[in-house]
Amino acid sequence: MTLNRRKPLQDNPQPDLAPVRAAQFFIEDVYPAINGGRYPVKRIAGEPVEVWADIFRDGTEVVVAHLIWSREGDPEVREVPMRHHENDRWTAQFVPSEPGRYNVHIETWSDPFATWQRDLKRRLDAGQDVALELEEGRLLLAAAGVTLPDNAGMEAWLSEYLTEKMRRAQSRSNSVISAKFPIRVDRPRARYGAWYGMMARSQGRIPGRSATFDDCIARLPEIAAMGFDVIYLLPIHPIGSKARKGRNNSLKTEPGDPGSPYAIGSEDGGHDAVHRELGTLDDFRRFVAACHRQGMEVALDFAIQCSPDHPWVRDHPQWFRRRPDGSIRYAENPPKKYEDIVNVDFHSEDAAALWQALRDVVLFWVKQGVRIFRVDNPHTKPFPFWEWMIADVQRQSPDVIFLSEAFTRPKVMKGLAKLGFTQSYTYFTWRTTKAELTEYLTELTSFPTREFFRPNFFVTTPDILPYHLQGGEPWMFKARVALAALLSSTYGVYNGFELLEHEPIPGKEEYLNSEKYEFRVRNWDKPGNIKPFISRINRLRRENPALQQTNELRFALVDNDRVIGGVKESVDRTN
Repeated sequence: MTLNRRKPLQDNPQPDLAPVRAAQFFIEDVYPAINGGRYPVKRIAGEPVEVWADIFRDGTEVVVAHLIWSREGDPEVREVPMRHHENDRWTAQFVPSEPGRYNVHIETWSDPFATWQRDLKRRLDAGQDVALELEEGRLLLAAAGVTLPDNAGMEAWLSEYLTEKMRRAQSRSNSVISAKFPIRVDRPRARYGAWYGMMARSQGRIPGRSATFDDCIARLPEIAAMGFDVIYLLPIHPIGSKARKGRNNSLKTEPGDPGSPYAIGSEDGGHDAVHRELGTLDDFRRFVAACHRQGMEVALDFAIQCSPDHPWVRDHPQWFRRRPDGSIRYAENPPKKYEDIVNVDFHSEDAAALWQALRDVVLFWVKQGVRIFRVDNPHTKPFPFWEWMIADVQRQSPDVIFLSEAFTRPKVMKGLAKLGFTQSYTYFTWRTTKAELTEYLTELTSFPTREFFRPNFFVTTPDILPYHLQGGEPWMFKARVALAALLSSTYGVYNGFELLEHEPIPGKEEYLNSEKYEFRVRNWDKPGNIKPFISRINRLRRENPALQQTNELRFALVDNDRVIGGVKESVDRTN
């Protein structure tokens, strides 16, 4: 048998005493932090940001901690003293006044004078002689350059005034600084708003002809009267002719078929142009200004895809992946096929120029007054592109908002939110039972999801007509918009919802005779519409701050599976 014998003491390595001679601090469980600070949490400008952390050290020295915060691009660094809460948990708050990216970290150190004061008081309470301790106190004052009269009494030695004066004067040579934790601060519209999706070319009155931006402007008072805050426009760019789609996504077109607005690009221009039938760029700017006058703003669809006629196909062929015969593969999402669309190659040898061109498209529309972008299918593009592009745009225009239209796997949706998307589409569209809604909202309003994922509850979209709305029952339309608007502080509908449009392609969650492939003229005051109901819901939201946020939601116990109840509480954000 072989015995493992302990090595003689003299053979053991010598201990490293350097760390022992310095204070050992722990800064743990910092809140809020996502993935250890890899991704920013989301907050709103003008409201307090709470920061918590567990802070402790070895020994018995009094600990001091400050929260250090700064806005990226701002040379000024600010700090706030942290307050000991309980059980080594410390807290502080600061108020970021403007949108942007902020960084926070914690600095902690030992306070010899506060430690001396604490021990002095203990000795006095025990009736002990403290003459020597007072000499030590004078040495501490002298080292910090602080004076106290020789005849100062104990009240002066123990005063909070002297404590604070010494805290400012003493060296932080033994301080420990935590890692930085990013915070993305947005304007209030990032958290609250009612969206109205609009197909611009279908806002006119002449059958078979495209509407203009003037026709869209004429509709704004009616939409504003319903209480909407955001007009979301489907793509307004030139549409290609090659492989143009006909009615109901047919491969065969008839004269006058306008094509899908998602087949972006023609000889008239690409992503930075407007369709000539809608008007000019000046007309678009007038539309943006008219929205602002009605208390609304414009969200523009940002779809990274091209028709075969897009100028980029001609001018930058290296941005597209070629097949062996030299052709470009059209877009597919099996079993769906998009013969009128080709995709750019994010990994081409000239990818840097492509990324910059796409970023410049967004900045172009920012210059035209657009501050919100609904991004089409972001989950099919590289994650690093979104993290870079969103950060770069918001560095130049901090008030820009990005909505992720990614109906995909839950962790991918959350991953996009972490990378920078301000808001996200959700599964609300398909959550219909009490149990499903309760479970889903509990997930969205729990830590850590609530810190980075802002849900936008769209009831219908240009592509999705849910099965539960296909019966056309007014009560179902009212129930769904009420649930969306009251459960989430941000929600949206697609134009025609207020008219109870519900005719589907049989067996599919898609509209029959979709206006994505044809012109549409509607009677916006059609009998049976639910515009008054939507108006009341949106008025309730504007009148009640509790409905302008999503996270402070608690479900009530109701013994009926067909009845859901909950409580939303507004938070006093002024203190």
